[in-house]
Amino acid sequence: MGGSFNPAHRGHLHLSLLALQHLALDEVWWLVSPQNPLKPVAGMAPFALRVEQARRVAAGYRRIAVSDIESRLGGSYYTADTVKVLCRRYPRWRFVWLMGADNLEQLRRWERWDEIFQTVAIAVFDRPSHALKALAGLPARRYARRRLPMSAARRLAEIRPPAWVFFDTPLDPSSATRIRSERRENLSQTLAEHRPELSTIATLTPRLRQKQPPAAASPSLLELIQRTLEDGKAEDIVTIELAGKTTIADQMVIASGRSARQVLALAEHLDEVLSPRMRISVEGKTQGDWVLIDASDVIVHLFRPETRAYYNLEKLWGEALPDSEAARQ
Repeated sequence: MGGSFNPAHRGHLHLSLLALQHLALDEVWWLVSPQNPLKPVAGMAPFALRVEQARRVAAGYRRIAVSDIESRLGGSYYTADTVKVLCRRYPRWRFVWLMGADNLEQLRRWERWDEIFQTVAIAVFDRPSHALKALAGLPARRYARRRLPMSAARRLAEIRPPAWVFFDTPLDPSSATRIRSERRENLSQTLAEHRPELSTIATLTPRLRQKQPPAAASPSLLELIQRTLEDGKAEDIVTIELAGKTTIADQMVIASGRSARQVLALAEHLDEVLSPRMRISVEGKTQGDWVLIDASDVIVHLFRPETRAYYNLEKLWGEALPDSEAARQ
């Protein structure tokens, strides 16, 4: 089952448990997409956070595995490519692609959707108000003769594609879109009640503009990030050790700016200092509520105080995480 998981919720669990029960599957894999080509980048939580949050939702369900494999497939985020790679890497395994009726309804917009039907069996689960349009759409009509009755669903994985089944069992009504909307509403209310005073953008200090010292005397990456944040007047700088707990980085640094303008200024400071040394990735600069900077061994999260309190990454990442070697990939 692929998706943005922005965020993962009980609806994903409900569908997964139905699939395990009705399709006789050994496992259900949640393939977290770095970026859904049909969804806007704005509003998409950082990939690493979505993966970790999905793992927390699936915790306790030993037959549900959360995977970041799409981030390691060479840049393609299309499902047609993903299913082909999975079948090639695991030739002795039989896969069933799981989706909700809302995805079947708009499947004709997916890149090379016909190849998906030709590569793997597909199980579609009904969602409120989507069944009629989904079953009347082009994909369902084109492969109508390859549709199995629900009574034959347990044989789906054994049948050569194209083969698919539609379950009219209603799904949990949970919606990631509604969850994000409720979060924004709660955050807006918090901001209205506790609106901080706007601060001016912290100016670049002369020290950051000076020539860097010789390599032998240069600080470590973590020290350089911490020093840059301190020079930019960042508040509540916290460093969390990730080595041995996850493979995404060795450390995570979390810091606050008093306003969106200062958060963006801090991000610009770090970009200016780190870019000459290495390639970095920056997300979230359009709004300034939350900026993520991926500096390879160190992940930096810059927040406004209200946004930081809402997501509470210190608690999320500070709790015990499984050793990376033991984690399911």
